Amino acid sequence: MTSDASTSHTGYDADVIVVGAGPGGSAVAYHLAQAGLDVLVLEKSAFPREKVCGDGLTPRAVKQLIAMGIDTSPTAPGWIRNEGLRIIGGGVRMELRWPELATYPDYGLVRPRLDFDELLARAAQKAGARLQELTEVTGPVLDDTGRIVGVTARRIPPDDGHRRSRERHASDEVTYRARLVIAADGSSSRIALGMGMPKRDDRPMGVAVRRYYKSPRHADNYLESHLELWQGDRLLPGYGWIFGVGDGTSNVGLGLLNTSDAFRNTDYRKLLRSWLDGMPQEWGYTEDNATGPVRGGALPMGFNRQPAYQKGLVLIGDAAGAVNPFNGEGIAYAMETGLLAAEIITQSLARDSDALLHSYPKELKARYGGYYTLGRVFVSAIGNPHVMKIATKYGLPRPLLMKFTLKLLANLTDPRGGDAMDRIINGMAKIAPAA
Repeated sequence: MTSDASTSHTGYDADVIVVGAGPGGSAVAYHLAQAGLDVLVLEKSAFPREKVCGDGLTPRAVKQLIAMGIDTSPTAPGWIRNEGLRIIGGGVRMELRWPELATYPDYGLVRPRLDFDELLARAAQKAGARLQELTEVTGPVLDDTGRIVGVTARRIPPDDGHRRSRERHASDEVTYRARLVIAADGSSSRIALGMGMPKRDDRPMGVAVRRYYKSPRHADNYLESHLELWQGDRLLPGYGWIFGVGDGTSNVGLGLLNTSDAFRNTDYRKLLRSWLDGMPQEWGYTEDNATGPVRGGALPMGFNRQPAYQKGLVLIGDAAGAVNPFNGEGIAYAMETGLLAAEIITQSLARDSDALLHSYPKELKARYGGYYTLGRVFVSAIGNPHVMKIATKYGLPRPLLMKFTLKLLANLTDPRGGDAMDRIINGMAKIAPAA
């Protein structure tokens, strides 16, 4: 389906407008374009661009990359493979390999978001999606019924180093219309807020900070997670990470949950520095070896913005609050929700059925609802310092329990068959209420 054939006679600029070209936006654009729809992606930045992230990709994310035709083979440039997760805490150092499953590959990857996002955006372009960078979406365009039928936006001049180049002018405003709009614009999601869809306060929220350092540990073949973050004599609900990027640097950071009052009473940059001061000097995580500033961002968890479809607007990824509450993973779920949304949207537009679009949030709850409910219980529990101390003291020394924990926290099970651990985790998620 081409733009001329599908949209010009209707007054639409595209079949679907995607707001944001992060992993979720590029994934949904790729799959929609592959299905023959005319897709316009509006991205406020210009590639390459920075994004706050740990840069680590679990097998769930790798599966979605493969679905987009991205080459993740050992000879493909830009990737560093990892075999699993190294867990450090309570005096224990344990390496857990990614599980061997029929559903997912048995390896993870690391790649900086600086070029990872562009790689996915270009794949969407190659599939036929139209990408328009330096275009900031400012709000929804509504019809008489309150349904979104497009967006207002402004073109941003390339930054020439002068503040005036980014000042707003009425002449910069432009309107784009489409049969459907997808919000893939992150946690703050201006387009969702413009549609009267605020975040839910009864869902967990995380915050993460990270920094790159030159380090001899840059080629580590395990993701490394430190489960003990201390603020004085207080154990905090969160973890630190060290991910080798393979280019001479490590991505080092930490994340905390809002299940403790430390969430709002912590200087995260100071906490990161304090944590790194306890690292061996030869690892290189010192101020002199930092290659850039400390950057931070929010982690919206457990579907903290609902419903995921309303009046012509589809939410995916962080805009829907789809981050896994157990481990803070967002990329895999942004891409998965993008794929699911694309499948439903393709059928809906072909059949001109709004009812099909209402099945999208129902399917999200069917797939993730019970598991995310378990995640909310988990983050609430570890918000208690005593629970955290017991978990690290008695859980970490038990390899079988930690293997189960890895599968649970990373959401890596085979949905049918699998081993006893898979069946227990799947059974727990199935009986937990989806909310």
